Amino acid sequence: MQSFQTQAIILNILSIVFFSIMVIFIRKASENLHILEVVFFRNLLAFIIMLPLLKSTGLAAIKMNNTKLFFMRGFFGAIGMLAGFTCLTLIPLAQATAISFSKPIFITIGATIFLGEIIKARRIAAIIIGIIGMLIIVQPGVNSLSFGIMLAIIAALAHSINALIVKKLTLTDTPQAIVMWMVIILIPITFIPAVSVWQWPSFVTWLYLWGIAIVGTLAHFSWTKSYTMAEITSLESIEFIKLPIMALFGWMIFLEIPGTWTWIGGSIIFMSTIYISRREAKATNSLKLNHEAQEPKF
Repeated sequence: MQSFQTQAIILNILSIVFFSIMVIFIRKASENLHILEVVFFRNLLAFIIMLPLLKSTGLAAIKMNNTKLFFMRGFFGAIGMLAGFTCLTLIPLAQATAISFSKPIFITIGATIFLGEIIKARRIAAIIIGIIGMLIIVQPGVNSLSFGIMLAIIAALAHSINALIVKKLTLTDTPQAIVMWMVIILIPITFIPAVSVWQWPSFVTWLYLWGIAIVGTLAHFSWTKSYTMAEITSLESIEFIKLPIMALFGWMIFLEIPGTWTWIGGSIIFMSTIYISRREAKATNSLKLNHEAQEPKF
């Protein structure tokens, strides 16, 4: 079990590095091509990259065992990708990354509203603290709530739902199927908005688009595989390394210097999500040890 946990952590770290590199390519590609086209080509080229894998594994490896969940993932994945890619062109990379730490907060709120899960005072307090952290980053009373920030929040919400769906799918379907069907479903969905702004990419832009597809595919395979080997809650604490990585990339490549409030707010959000994750893990263990318990002790 420790070996699987270690492998899951390594794969998760690799996925974070790949996703961070992909963000750089997204920003560079969007300098000469509309972001809606960037999203479409990300999925089309990823599908082309994965075709040799499909040939080697056969159609059986991508069989859908839960069709409804696959299409739900495609829907929320499209929202998350369109909102997430667009916000990266509108706000600093570190700020977008800090806002993305709110995913576990949205997961907990959604589980309470839609699944009827009962949460007690400490987790409610952690959610409130996390929301305060987000407000520190956004500063709605000081700065206007920009379109980019709103898109970053929408992306975090969509990716939260997507993460729960992926974890559910890993119980019945292979990582190859989960990643392959994501791009297959997203190709027609993202093509529709791309048509309205269509122009052919330049040679340099093509290089960035292929870079997005390659590292994005590697990132999704690593991320999905890590979820098959460990619980989501045990991997959440690794997420924080995205902030210094993206801050470094933003400074080195785009001359972006993260504000103090971005670091403070991001740290507060991260600490609240870590607490929520740890309480969730303890509650899960409590339920496993005591099947007669009517309510998890949060």
